[in-house]
Amino acid sequence: MAHGGSLGELRAANLALVISILEQAGPMSRADLMRRTGLSRSTVSSLVVQLLEHGALVEQVDRGTPYKGRSGRPPILLELASVTGVVAGVDVGHRHVRVALARPDSTVVQERSTSLDVDDSPRESMDRVATLLDELLAESGHTRADVRGVGLGIPGPVDHEGRMTSGILPTWRGLRPADELAERTGLTARVHNDAHLGARGELAYGAARGHRDVIYVKASTGIGAGLIVDGQLVKGATGIAGELGHVQVDVNGVMCRCGSRGCLETEVSGPKLVGLLQPAYDERLTIPRILELAESGDPGANRALNDSGRRIGRVLANIANLLNPEQVVVGGTFGAAPALLAGIRDALDRYSQPTTAAAISVLGGALGERAEVMGAIAVALDPPRMVVDR
Repeated sequence: MAHGGSLGELRAANLALVISILEQAGPMSRADLMRRTGLSRSTVSSLVVQLLEHGALVEQVDRGTPYKGRSGRPPILLELASVTGVVAGVDVGHRHVRVALARPDSTVVQERSTSLDVDDSPRESMDRVATLLDELLAESGHTRADVRGVGLGIPGPVDHEGRMTSGILPTWRGLRPADELAERTGLTARVHNDAHLGARGELAYGAARGHRDVIYVKASTGIGAGLIVDGQLVKGATGIAGELGHVQVDVNGVMCRCGSRGCLETEVSGPKLVGLLQPAYDERLTIPRILELAESGDPGANRALNDSGRRIGRVLANIANLLNPEQVVVGGTFGAAPALLAGIRDALDRYSQPTTAAAISVLGGALGERAEVMGAIAVALDPPRMVVDR
């Protein structure tokens, strides 16, 4: 349970908790709400009265069954009168800002993205997020008051306090994106790095749906990962678990933007791939063009992607030996390339324990470039944290 906050804030959080539980679990009795929320009988009764008076809840005509088959009068069941409002998912990438609005059942009703050099313009990026959000709300006939939750993804490490850390994005370091968004919109966001949200998106709506032990790899401008253990995202002691790209693979390697030396990202990343292949081609290469070449059977592009997959897979093999996952899901700009997936598969088979490797399926993400924004929607729909009953 979280402590602190005014009585008004605590009551608002308790109201949101009751609504969220009824949305997810369906009709239930007042006693069931007490058990699910941990709130006292008097508090639940007061909250239910308020929600009934405002028309947010209704009492079902048909009664439920006594708890665990006990005797006695069947309880009155409560249900939401209607599903209202929207949640917002925000994906801030290195070169884009994407915002989506979704209903409480996760159906996306509006979505838009725009190009932007995010790395060097943190406050302009948050300005753009606020503008896109307001535009989508207006187009969908909603206001900020209708937004019931916001998930926000940032392309860099974010600690448990919501603060940007490390030197990966120097101009963002120390910034609190949720505070920046709140200043512009009055809305409170839950912040994660982009790879974490990609993992959440694929877990909730994509290739990892129905699985509980998954390593999600985002292969794009950088290399990141989201670790799902027993169905839960692993954040780590300071919130930055999954920095796959900053595992050291060469003690004498080149300096990395994180300040360390010989990180995986210095050998495998979008810019590295372009730089490696460019001397062999007359045309100016980009990641989309390299993917086109690979799809058409170009041997150079496929060889480079396969080598990149092997390097990534070599690091993943050690993680797999520790976590014993059932899936490795690869997303990001060039993550679903067959040659890269084949390289990862080969390295896992070679370097992880045989029984560990045999348990792992390696596949491309199902959501593509929308994995992060869908993960942000999943985060926005998470039930509110339990609060102190007062």
